[in-house]
Amino acid sequence: MGQQIAVDLRRTIHHYIPDLYERLQRITDPRKICDYSITEVLLAGLFMFMLKQDSRNAMNSDRAEKTFAENYQKIFGKRLPHMDTVNDVLIAVGNGELELLKASLVASLIERKIFGKFKLFGQYHRVAVDATGVMAVNEGHCEHCLHKTSRNGVKSYFHNVLEAKLVAPNGFAISLATVWIENPTNYDKQDCELKAFRRLAKQLKQFFPRLPICIHADGLYPNKPFFDLCKENNWRFIVTLKDDSLKSLWEDIDAELLVNHQNQRRVASAKIEQNFRWLNGLNYQDTKLSWLECQETQQKQSNRFVVVSDLPVDYHCVAELSESGRLRFKIENEGFNTLKNLGYNFSHKFSRKSNIAMKNYMSLMHIAHMFNQLYELSSLAARHIQRKVTIKYLWKRLLSTLLEITLEVVSLDEPPFQIRYD
Repeated sequence: MGQQIAVDLRRTIHHYIPDLYERLQRITDPRKICDYSITEVLLAGLFMFMLKQDSRNAMNSDRAEKTFAENYQKIFGKRLPHMDTVNDVLIAVGNGELELLKASLVASLIERKIFGKFKLFGQYHRVAVDATGVMAVNEGHCEHCLHKTSRNGVKSYFHNVLEAKLVAPNGFAISLATVWIENPTNYDKQDCELKAFRRLAKQLKQFFPRLPICIHADGLYPNKPFFDLCKENNWRFIVTLKDDSLKSLWEDIDAELLVNHQNQRRVASAKIEQNFRWLNGLNYQDTKLSWLECQETQQKQSNRFVVVSDLPVDYHCVAELSESGRLRFKIENEGFNTLKNLGYNFSHKFSRKSNIAMKNYMSLMHIAHMFNQLYELSSLAARHIQRKVTIKYLWKRLLSTLLEITLEVVSLDEPPFQIRYD
């Protein structure tokens, strides 16, 4: 199984990104004299995350095993450098280059229509936006640290990021763009998620200028600047509406619901019952909005989900629109939770002294996570996942094979094959 996983993982990457090495080679190499090419260095960083190693030291320990190093070269056809070499390079490589590389790789997948079947209404790519904490740091870590003071007067320092991820019902959570929420050198007010969203939107539009997007976001985002920014970029949106948000809009909604009893639909199965209500034609500060509520009962537990959108709602699309709004949780579960708790060690300080390297490691982590998803969610991995076999177990088998068994040479010269995603 471990041999097959190694082969399938490499073939999946080659199938979708056949020119990966050429793309890596185009990254500016900051060194004048080097033993390893920039491709070998960046590929080693990618493989550390693809293999879900939790630190550079763990990767170096495996690299010291002769069988592991030989197997790596058979899989990728490249030498495996020491991770200190990788770190030295990532300290000097500009952050924008690896983010642009990530975006270009995703664009290639979109061009190949990998995510076409998961579009909302067959038209819009679902892009979830959310922020998360990266790591807590000590005072004096850098001049860009965010900070807060507790009620007891204790001041803590930390770093956060804002992410835009392409999400899909099958579990895809592919990073499209990342901006760091960080304080400038001189500031009156600290940076925050909503400020960072302006920078993220600019980056997202730069990377994917013509991509039809529907932004999915939580209850922090329904406000006029967000609505205007989506309209300016020709994006659609579905955002959570809290009961204490947009008071004037809620007044209009409550008044309309008193007289509008037609826009209702009930969807029920053996395990779940959903009751929908919706309104169209609402106006909030020159933005036309639709309102949608879903009352859901499952196993005697009830939940209520409310969103607003600039997409019109009707009897036929209400269930799909509501379900799509809830897909924003994919960025938290399949996205952040996977990176933090399922092997990637998102919060680890892969470079303790360099902010530049820290950001470059995150770019490599997102690319590696994308590669792993292309395999883990595919029909190639599905043949191994039976009964109680999990993704975690597959990677355990892969690592043990790389350490203990001499692999056969991985040949990529074979007839085209099909990879399916359900």
